[in-house]
Amino acid sequence: MASVALLLPLVSAAPSATAGRPPASGTSPDSGASPDSGALQDDFAAAAAEYGVPQSVLLAVSYLQSRWDGHGGAPSVTGGYGPMHLTDARTALASAPHHSHGTEDARGDTSRTAKHGTPAELPGPSALPARLRTLERAAGLSGLSPERLRTSTAANIRGGAALLAAAQRELGRPASVDPGDWYGAVARYSGADDTATATTYADDVYDIIRSGERRTTDSGQVVALPADPDVAPETTQAAGLGLRTAATDGTECPRTVACEWVPAPYEEFGEGDYGNHDKADRPASQSVDHIVVHDTEATWDVTLKLVQDPEYVSWHYSVRSSDGHIAQHVPLKDVGWHAGNWYVNAKAVGLEHEGFLVAPDAWYTEAMYRTSARLVRYLAKRYGIPLDRQHILGHDNVPGPTATTVRGMHTDPGPYWDWAHYFELLGRPFTPTAGPRAAVVTIRPRYTAHQPLYTGCAKPGEACPPHGSGAVRLHTEPGESTPLVKDIGLRPGGQESTVDVNDTGARASTGQQYAVAERHGEWTAIWYLGQKAWFHNPRTRPTAVGARGWVLTPGEGLADIPVYGRAYPEASAYPAGVPVQAVSPLPYRLLAGQRYVVGDRVPGEYSYAPAFDASGHRVVRGEEA
Repeated sequence: MASVALLLPLVSAAPSATAGRPPASGTSPDSGASPDSGALQDDFAAAAAEYGVPQSVLLAVSYLQSRWDGHGGAPSVTGGYGPMHLTDARTALASAPHHSHGTEDARGDTSRTAKHGTPAELPGPSALPARLRTLERAAGLSGLSPERLRTSTAANIRGGAALLAAAQRELGRPASVDPGDWYGAVARYSGADDTATATTYADDVYDIIRSGERRTTDSGQVVALPADPDVAPETTQAAGLGLRTAATDGTECPRTVACEWVPAPYEEFGEGDYGNHDKADRPASQSVDHIVVHDTEATWDVTLKLVQDPEYVSWHYSVRSSDGHIAQHVPLKDVGWHAGNWYVNAKAVGLEHEGFLVAPDAWYTEAMYRTSARLVRYLAKRYGIPLDRQHILGHDNVPGPTATTVRGMHTDPGPYWDWAHYFELLGRPFTPTAGPRAAVVTIRPRYTAHQPLYTGCAKPGEACPPHGSGAVRLHTEPGESTPLVKDIGLRPGGQESTVDVNDTGARASTGQQYAVAERHGEWTAIWYLGQKAWFHNPRTRPTAVGARGWVLTPGEGLADIPVYGRAYPEASAYPAGVPVQAVSPLPYRLLAGQRYVVGDRVPGEYSYAPAFDASGHRVVRGEEA
């Protein structure tokens, strides 16, 4: 079908979302636990009765924070513990922000000075806001020790109920049995400092009460919230919260999220240097084809300080973990510097999510997932972006633009981002489209039960806490004890891949599609980076399912196909005054007889934007695709 290939189809191809979906209720067949609908459900009932909080309110708040999971007592990305996400974030602070890690040039273009995203002086974290210290207050209200609130699920639920009851009292409201009377307290529980975010959070809680929920938690227990479609919250209570009104002028967000404008600066400084994004006129100048999901590796306050630094880098939106609040920084028509690949940057929107990939359990709140998904749906509709893993990328799926940059690319949001749940919220769940012996598979492990060993979360070589993962590990042969496949781009010397949480060399992620090379018992081999790669895929606990999709292979007489990390035009397409950009292949080769899923057909384009004065910016388009 083709004589050349772009790395995007190779690494993250998925023209349609096509993999098995876990049951909505009951215990998954690979969880190893028996359903228990008693203990955890009783804990919610007891806490609700003790503090006079309607049980449906307590259950819905907990679902929006954690989906009722306890995560084995490990904290979330912002230091939240347990089903009620009681926050104690002192240990969750990082010493350096995300875009200061590694050697990646966030802009990813050689037409001007590289921008590695290290400002002259990194802002230090300020005193923690109240929303990151709710566990401390819950301890005072409940009389329970901070240690018990962190480690005991029942105590954690009691602490959350105590916070809700206190908020109700402070608002001068009675401990009513009517869930609708608790709207103000629920909005307060969000921790938001602006009215729009607090009310969006409360609206989500009451949507959950109306629709009801039922699922099996990560501890194997069934929890149910019966639907109450007639609940009528008193939304006027939000006026009494005394919260600020966020600045929304300039924002490009759906009405279903709370969004404020925190602009990134477009400033000139030094000799020919400027920051921290590029002026453009998208989609008139170039189409917007991708959305890149990042995590910030910094707290919210530090994240906002960094994106407002003209000497730093930029992205379009940040999403807060505790309540899903969104801040927009760069107009969508302009190009942010975030992905480390200029071809991708020029045609993408960058979304940063507050969090830490390895700190230490890396679970994200349901509130964050939901508002992020609403924003992505809005952007996809606006620009005609397909909702699939070829176009909705993790930063760890963005290829290095040249061979020398592969090793410096970033690894977020990492193996703990729940792509399966994210795509369910996008309305595109990964469901099978072919039988179990299909020639194409979509990666789709059952997130909660799939817990491969990773190291390096706290210290190099030290095992990370057990945690659900959407990524499968790739071996050279069928068998857990066989070596992992090698990534010659990451390790040109031929060293083996590792199980370090930041090592992407032998990892395939949920939603990505691959051509099947071979099957042997419980193991499936796929073609991956020019080699055969095996992953465990037992029939009773599948980690991938059959799918349909176009595949490419070297044409007749070709020994291999070169692979590229960017799709720049042919040399003859460049006008005078615009330097020709090299179309240099990556170290990978697609060999004769191998097959790879086709993710997209892309134009040869280059956005020339080397200077602060945007009048000289041009988009070069070639004839090749």
